[in-house]
Amino acid sequence: MRTTRRVFLRSAATLAAGGLAAPGVLRSAFAQGAGSTTRIGMVLPVTGPGADAGRFALNGARLALDAVNKAGGVLGKPLEIVTEDDQTTNPGAVLAFSKLASQPDLVGFLGSIRSTQNHAMAPDILKTGKPVCFGGTDPVLTQLGNPWLFRFRPNDSFSARVIAEFGVNSLKKKKWALIHSTDAFGTSGAKALAEALGKAGATVALDQGYTNQSQDFTPVVLAIRQSGAEVIGSYFTFENDLGIFARQLRQLGVTAPWVGSPSIVNVTALKLAGPSLFGTYGVADYAEDSSPAAKAFGKAYRDATKIAPDNQSSWTYDAVTVLAMAINKAGRTDPQAIREALLAVRGHEGAEGTYNFDKNGDGLHGYNVVRNEKGGIVFDKRIDFYQG
Repeated sequence: MRTTRRVFLRSAATLAAGGLAAPGVLRSAFAQGAGSTTRIGMVLPVTGPGADAGRFALNGARLALDAVNKAGGVLGKPLEIVTEDDQTTNPGAVLAFSKLASQPDLVGFLGSIRSTQNHAMAPDILKTGKPVCFGGTDPVLTQLGNPWLFRFRPNDSFSARVIAEFGVNSLKKKKWALIHSTDAFGTSGAKALAEALGKAGATVALDQGYTNQSQDFTPVVLAIRQSGAEVIGSYFTFENDLGIFARQLRQLGVTAPWVGSPSIVNVTALKLAGPSLFGTYGVADYAEDSSPAAKAFGKAYRDATKIAPDNQSSWTYDAVTVLAMAINKAGRTDPQAIREALLAVRGHEGAEGTYNFDKNGDGLHGYNVVRNEKGGIVFDKRIDFYQG
């Protein structure tokens, strides 16, 4: 029989203390146990190369849990989150979701920020038939015909358009090197960016993939130098890969402007790469100065953890908040009723942006442009494409 370690959220100080061993249960202090709570499941990396990101995701969920319960909970009961470790692998994600889905009282779930893991879980998500809020940005995920997938970050059809628009129109660069992981996230992002650049009148001098968890990017950097590219566009899945690439890029003398997907401004990447990322640009779904809601989340996160948040924590905060709101609006835990309530969300101001769900389950439709100013992330502007 599987033993579940229970972790009680008693105050904001718990967040600052860090880690959680999976499986676990996140509760507010006044939760009384099974039957007296409304429960949702959460897949997250507690071990493996994504563990640092997992801590941010967990902290965002904890903040939302506390806020929801202080506001009265869900369906008159305290909200509770049950967690499972995905081990930062596709098989681990499938196993983690399977463990959660086997608990019939869980009414919804948080999936992964990794597109490749969500693809791996998708068949079981369809079979389970309950709403899953996720953070992966591969556009294909909400085009699978799976009615239970709800995305809480903008997909990469939008990030590609923003990268291309900013790089071509603001930086005036038309000869590009595209660097990307060869997983579902990286390949779909690079494909979307190449298409957006073509429409903007730019050319792709280099389309270079790499394998996740690479330790040496020297061949990639040399290929960039030899291509004559004026600017770099990137889709990195893991921040540790991005950190190694950034340092080797600068060590080998490449100084071309660089506009990256959201991982380029994640706290972990900034810590690993340091000055190597100074002066770079990113499209960020979360930018603290982009809206009053983003600023309020940033303050709450800093107060609780003493560190800055990033999109690893903002999307889980929004997902828990919006899922709780939808269940309350549905008035019951019937999966179809919750699904319809999620699809009906309009104008919700979250940390990531304004949520207006479309028929495919995409809630956000634009990105922020930011710049790394000596390690600080400075908000430039928000670009949205969704109308109505």
